[in-house]
Amino acid sequence: MKLHKEGRIILIGFFILFLALSILISLYLPAYFIWLLILPIWVLYGLIVWFFRNPERIGEFSPQDIIAPVDGKVVVIEEVEENEFIKGKCIQLSIFMSPLNVHVTRYPVSGKVIYTKYHKGKFMVAFHPKSSELNERTTVVVETENNQKILFRQIAGAVARRIVMYAKDGDKADAGKEYGFIKFGSRLDLFLPIGTQILVEKGDKTRGGIQKIAELN
Repeated sequence: MKLHKEGRIILIGFFILFLALSILISLYLPAYFIWLLILPIWVLYGLIVWFFRNPERIGEFSPQDIIAPVDGKVVVIEEVEENEFIKGKCIQLSIFMSPLNVHVTRYPVSGKVIYTKYHKGKFMVAFHPKSSELNERTTVVVETENNQKILFRQIAGAVARRIVMYAKDGDKADAGKEYGFIKFGSRLDLFLPIGTQILVEKGDKTRGGIQKIAELN
């Protein structure tokens, strides 16, 4: 299983901590307590390792395709006013990620990165309606070859306290390719042009990098 580079320091740190705890437990507690305490520690470590998995996702897409940027559950599909960059009405499609989902974030379209920005903010639960505007977040805009501007945001949640964005202004964006990572829960919002054909519904599960979720007109 391939692990994401963002997990290296965390995994090494937890390994050292859990190994030390295991040694202390085995030295100072009765034998019949040892496995009752040590086993949960290493089960937890296994879950942390699982969180940082980075599966390879390969797909072929047309310039009109919108690809799921993350694994998760569709929680919002609605018409909204986007005031940071688009300055007008668009369709918001939001995907919530639980701690068990793959947390690699991928470009939903191909084109050129024309805008990136990091915003400091709060850490409300990621499914809160205001989290898209008030939580710590990043914004990326990609202009497609058909001159459509697609905005998407990584949003921190109550548990996710670390957002990593690799995208920079002027970068080439390839649909399905990684542009960032969010640690331990959160969500991703897409803002699509009015008239975009949405191919998923609220409650649907998504698979980042390989699933077509919408189509531009």
